[in-house]
Amino acid sequence: MVKAIVGANWGDEGKGKVTDLLSETSDIVVRFQGGANAGHTIINDYGKFALHLIPSGACNPGTMNVIGNGVALDIPELMSEIEAITKAGVPAPQLLISDRVQLLMPYHVLQDTYEEERLAGNAFGSTKSGIAPFYSDKYAKNGIQINKLFDEESLRKHLDNICTLKNALFVHLYHKDPIDADQLFNQLMEWREMIRPYVGNVQKYLKDALAAGKTILLEGQLGSLKDPDFGIYPMTTSSHTLASFGCVGAGISPKELKKIYVVTKAYSSAVGAGEFVSELFGDEAEELRRRGGDAGEYGAKTGRPRRVGWFDAVATRYGCEVQGATDVVLTCLDVLGYLDEIKICTGYEIDGEITRDFPVTPVLKKAKPVFTTLPGWKSDVRGIQKWEELPENARKYVEFIEKELGIPVSMVSTGPKRHEILYR
Repeated sequence: MVKAIVGANWGDEGKGKVTDLLSETSDIVVRFQGGANAGHTIINDYGKFALHLIPSGACNPGTMNVIGNGVALDIPELMSEIEAITKAGVPAPQLLISDRVQLLMPYHVLQDTYEEERLAGNAFGSTKSGIAPFYSDKYAKNGIQINKLFDEESLRKHLDNICTLKNALFVHLYHKDPIDADQLFNQLMEWREMIRPYVGNVQKYLKDALAAGKTILLEGQLGSLKDPDFGIYPMTTSSHTLASFGCVGAGISPKELKKIYVVTKAYSSAVGAGEFVSELFGDEAEELRRRGGDAGEYGAKTGRPRRVGWFDAVATRYGCEVQGATDVVLTCLDVLGYLDEIKICTGYEIDGEITRDFPVTPVLKKAKPVFTTLPGWKSDVRGIQKWEELPENARKYVEFIEKELGIPVSMVSTGPKRHEILYR
């Protein structure tokens, strides 16, 4: 059986915790897209970890962690993460890397950084992790599949071509130093030996696992509104964040995908630029940001303060629709216990008309939030694991969101730790 865990919104919804939890009952966890440009924060008996590349099943010794072909693989980052969690006492994770995954190279990071500098005030708010240049190269057929590290003659020729193209940009557009093919080749040979024990045929491994009745969990990065087709383009990421792409990015038949858990916060948060209709500002935003998450709303990768706002039912309903959600997981309910009243954005006013449909970006820029106000519960619900133990107004808040989304809210997180969650 294949399940997917994906985000409904702009990312930062709490997917890492949910993956960490569900990986206890899963045989395999697969990262299927994205790179080290965003992090999943998990808290369990071993401690607190911000994982950027290694799947969030890494803290469960019995789980196989797979990096699928759809990922932008930053080898030094991956090795650094493995070292960090094992130093903290986590048993060395089982790891399998697709022999078809492509490598995120140092020149991708440089190009990302140079382009943000060139754009200046019109920059995309990139994490400068090299993601956009990586996927540009992949689909322009200038990428490096990891299997090419084991074909040295072909790799050398390919690097010469890459340097010709990149140096035309770096020297003449960005006015920076050129990159050197020999240096890149030597670096890749070092990386090859680092990852050699982990590389294998993931597509066959997963096919055999399904035939043996294993449970596979697909772990998505970021969320629906950061998808390059269905998100707030162009302020999106460069890989597809939808559960349907999990089949492509892992090498699994779509018919195997049975459960899609779409994660959303009980309020809204986002890192980076882009439209955010229900955003809060000033003291109100700072208070929510300070109380949010385990240590406030700051990006796991960048440390940047997250933008925060009220729950956006319009955006989240759309996010669930494009993901094909079978279940909604609502996280961070415990954060809102300080509020007398809580607003939910239930519509957008655009050119004098109110809509419940999520529009394309040029129209979204004109949207103003239409709010419904609900009473708060004014109490601490952290760690509650039984639905009936929640205050009545907290239950009504969850039920209101469920009605707005039209999809069952089957899990509610009441704290950042692994088992601070209740099932409905």
